[in-house]
Amino acid sequence: MLDTLAEIPVLSLNAQAGDPEGFAQAFGQSFQRFGFAVVRDHGVSQELIERAWRLTKAFFDLPEEAKRAHFIPGGGGARGYTPFKTEIAKGASHVDLKEFWHIGRELAAGHRFAGLMAPNVWPAAPEGFRDTFVELFGAFDAAGDKLLSAVARYLGLAPDWFDAAVKDGNSVLRLLHYPPVDADAPEVRAGAHEDINLITLLLGAEEAGLELLDRDGKWLAVKPPEGAMVINVGDMLQRLTNHVLPSTTHRVVNPPPERRGHSRYSMPFFLHPAPDFLIKTLPGCISADNPNRYPEPITAHDYLHERLVEIGLIKK
Repeated sequence: MLDTLAEIPVLSLNAQAGDPEGFAQAFGQSFQRFGFAVVRDHGVSQELIERAWRLTKAFFDLPEEAKRAHFIPGGGGARGYTPFKTEIAKGASHVDLKEFWHIGRELAAGHRFAGLMAPNVWPAAPEGFRDTFVELFGAFDAAGDKLLSAVARYLGLAPDWFDAAVKDGNSVLRLLHYPPVDADAPEVRAGAHEDINLITLLLGAEEAGLELLDRDGKWLAVKPPEGAMVINVGDMLQRLTNHVLPSTTHRVVNPPPERRGHSRYSMPFFLHPAPDFLIKTLPGCISADNPNRYPEPITAHDYLHERLVEIGLIKK
């Protein structure tokens, strides 16, 4: 049944309120077939999104010295600024052609995860940066909760199954800038990779370049309508579901020659569980045809650390 889908469908999150089971089936089928879904009416206000884009561009337009003042050596890129050509996809031969800024959850003083989740770093300029991105983080968080509820229903779990897992989760909002590229630059801005987390919610995929590796071995361009979110399965959810929901390989390729003089911006929200969440294969995803690939559970914190070493953000 799932193989009959010719392209990633565009779903409306508004449908969830009136028909939660129907939305869950449509969303889950897209995840199971492609590892990706496209969702409009996601609840993040257009005014907030436009404000966030303005501030993102204003920050990356700052002089290199001003941006690097917020780089934290040895911090694994967890917060603040990560310079151009720092991150590399696992197994890739070229570093990614990008720079980015990371925002995490604001924790109260003395929070039990304070030793595992670094405090945020906030630049003095551009004005309004902190307030805007704390607000955007919360909006992504709310949308993610609704989408995880759909995932839970699709897997035959209680709709609130993920609530405890992601409460105080170690999620990260990434502000991403791919600068203009030369005509002879490597063919990708971001090498083929899979995400580490549970699910990723992405704004900014309207600019051509995002591609997923389909099950036939061909690259499929992801082309959402303007303002829609692209959602994809991360490795933690793939592991939790024993590959019932696949973490699909994806990349960002360089634009055609006429667009190479333009920057590309995007805002992915990497939705993570809490550091102490135990990633243990769901019993309903184990069968004779799909035996348990991961008999040994692992905490989300330990799994994240392993992967950050692999992509070069943390040194062994």
